[in-house]
Amino acid sequence: MILWFSPMCIMSGTTDSALCDQEQSTLQQQRTENAVPLPAWNDPEIKAGTMVRGALWLVQVVGEGNTYTKDRLRDAFPGVSQVDRRIRDLRDYGWVLRTNSEDATLAAEDQRFVQAGVPVWDPVARRAAAPQKAVSKRERDAALARDNYMCTACGISGGEEYVDDSNQTAVLSATRRETVLPDGREEVLLVTECKRCRAGSGGQPARADQMIADINDLDPGDRRRLLRWIERGRRGSTPLDRAWNTYRRLPSEARDEARAALGDGRGEPRR
Repeated sequence: MILWFSPMCIMSGTTDSALCDQEQSTLQQQRTENAVPLPAWNDPEIKAGTMVRGALWLVQVVGEGNTYTKDRLRDAFPGVSQVDRRIRDLRDYGWVLRTNSEDATLAAEDQRFVQAGVPVWDPVARRAAAPQKAVSKRERDAALARDNYMCTACGISGGEEYVDDSNQTAVLSATRRETVLPDGREEVLLVTECKRCRAGSGGQPARADQMIADINDLDPGDRRRLLRWIERGRRGSTPLDRAWNTYRRLPSEARDEARAALGDGRGEPRR
């Protein structure tokens, strides 16, 4: 029987304590009561990444306590680069996998599937137990440059004042965001967000699948216009947009003189 460790046990590192045993027993009872057939690891219709498919392969093909080799793993997932690394990622979710450096009874090419952890094919359980890895400076710089140093949610640039609060300026950061891809697969990807948008997201996943559905609902003219924006990597601008952007880039003193020259909006300069 496979025991699923709860996210709390995994993240607290207390898998041997009486408290964790009690929590694990409760969790196991809940899973038994709500048991549903596991998806087949090699089902071509399954919308899951390599780590999830690998977990299913370990459970359904290898079995707890048994061994496998990297060659066998690569044969199961042909054409998938670094598949062994994706399997190792399961350790972050409490899965116990041993190599010969940890188990002297194993040959150099063997690995042992000792015990399953969080059922990563369950999106709710996976998100609850997902390890929060710190974003490195290199990752942060690359994400900010890729996103043109603008918040991908509201479009504000770092250091720019918010339109509704001139006393607050935007602070950008690279955030790991659970993302649902167009084919339904879920991955954690980096995205540039300002502090305000990040706080308001509520940790909800980014939905590329929903975006595709929304785009397909557009009328043909709007859809073509949006696709042109996507190809250019920026939104098409109107003369008003361009005038505003030019004004915003002016030094403060020049903006003051521009406002005076523009007058009150009826063509009369301010005096």
